[in-house]
Amino acid sequence: MNITRENLGDLDLSIRVDIAENDYAEKVAKQLKEYQHKATVPGFRKGMAPMALIQRIYKSAVVADTVQDLLGESLYKYIDDEKLDIIGSPLSNEEKTGTPDFANGKDFTFYFDAALFPDINIEWDKIDTKLYSVKVTAKDIDSQLEDITERFGKFESPEAIVEGSQIYGKAVELTKEGTDKEGGVSTFCSFKLSDIKDPEVTALFIGKKAKDTVTVNAAKAFTPSVIEKTFRIDSAEAKKFKSDIRFEISGCSHITPAEINEELFEKVFPGQGINDLDQFRKAISTQIEKANDEQCQILFVNQVRKQLLDNFNAPMPEAFLKRWILSRNTDKDVTAETIENQWADTYLPSLKWELLDNSLNKIQSIEPTQNEIVDYVKDILRNSGSKHEDEDDTQYEERLEQSARTIAQDRNNVRQIVDKLSVDKTYVLFKEKVNPTIEKVSAKEFGDIARMQ
Repeated sequence: MNITRENLGDLDLSIRVDIAENDYAEKVAKQLKEYQHKATVPGFRKGMAPMALIQRIYKSAVVADTVQDLLGESLYKYIDDEKLDIIGSPLSNEEKTGTPDFANGKDFTFYFDAALFPDINIEWDKIDTKLYSVKVTAKDIDSQLEDITERFGKFESPEAIVEGSQIYGKAVELTKEGTDKEGGVSTFCSFKLSDIKDPEVTALFIGKKAKDTVTVNAAKAFTPSVIEKTFRIDSAEAKKFKSDIRFEISGCSHITPAEINEELFEKVFPGQGINDLDQFRKAISTQIEKANDEQCQILFVNQVRKQLLDNFNAPMPEAFLKRWILSRNTDKDVTAETIENQWADTYLPSLKWELLDNSLNKIQSIEPTQNEIVDYVKDILRNSGSKHEDEDDTQYEERLEQSARTIAQDRNNVRQIVDKLSVDKTYVLFKEKVNPTIEKVSAKEFGDIARMQ
C-alpha cells in the first residue's frame, strides 16, 4: 500500500491511496473460506460447495468490503501519523477515482480531497471591551427578599380579589365607542394587583369574582413595561398604548408571604447556619452578586467573541467547505445552491466560530471535561439538600458521585451545564488575555448595555 499527498494550495490537499492485491488478498481468502463452510448452495451439502463457485458468488462483494475497510483504516492512520490538522473529514474525489471494478480488478487507486485548518493569529491587543460589575443595592435585596417570602409563602385561591392578589382572565381592547376592536389586543393574561399604578383602578378590582368584568384605561392603570409584559406587545407599541381594556376575570390567587425566621433561612440557604435577618440579607446580597457576575461574564465573553470574529482574516478553503457541508447534511432541502446563497450570512460565520474555538482550545482547553461536569452536577445535588438521615458522610459522597456520573453520561441531560462550564472557562481565558477595564454600573445601566449588544 502506498499513500501520498499533493498540496493544491495553502490549505487544500489531494490524498492518493494505492491498494495492491497483496494488501487485502489474505483477508479475502480467509473470508471466502468462512463463507464456504457456512454457505448453503443449491445442489451441494452445506459447506461442500467448491471454492470456485463461492468465489463467483461472493468474491466481488468481499473484495469491495475488505478494500473499503482497509481504505478507511489506512487513510485515517496516515492523517494521524503525518499530524495533518484537517478540517472535518476527507471527501472522496469520485471524478479522479472513477468506479472501482471489484469483480475483475486487483490493484485500486483512490483519491480524496481534504483541507487543513488555517493558522489563526489572534491579536488580543485589538480587543477593546470592558468587564462590567453590577452594584447590589439595598433595593435589590429588598426586592429579592419579597420574592423569597412569596415563593415560600402559602398559596390560596380566594373567591374574591383582595390586596396582594394575582388576577387571571382575558383582556380585550376596546374602540372609543366601547366595542371590541377588530385586530386589537385579545389575550389571556395575568397580573398582580400591585402592578396597577392608580389607586382608583385598584379599587375597581377589589372584591370582584370569577366571571365579573372590569373596564379600565390601560395607560392609566399600568406603566408601559407592565403593558408590554401583560398584553404581549412590543416595547414601542406599549409606550403608545392608550386604549380601554375590558378584563373578563376568570379567577385569582393569593400568597400569604412566609414569615422571616430561622425556618425560612434554612429553607433558602440550607446548612449555612444563618440565624438572623442581617446574615440573611448578606447571603441574599451574595446570591444576587453571583448571578450578576455570571451575566456580566456572559456579556464580556460574547463581546470578545464578536470582536474576534470581526477581526478574523485567516484564509478559508471555501470550495472544500461547501462540499463538506453538503456531504454531511441529510436535509433534502439543503442543496449546493442553498449553501451558496446562505454562505456569507450563515455558513461562513458558523465555520469561523468553529475554527476560532479550535484555536482557543490549543491555547487553553475551553471544553469542559467529564470530571468537571460530574463535579458540577454533584454540587447541584448537594445544594438541593438530598442527604438521607441514615447516611454518614462517606455514604453520602459515594451516592452523590454515582448519581452525578449517571446523570452526566447523557450529554442531553447536561447540555446547559456543558454550555455554562464552557463559558466559564472561556471567560477565564479571555480575561487573562484581554485584561479588561472593570466598570461598576447599576442593574438598569447593565440592562441597557446588554440590550444594545
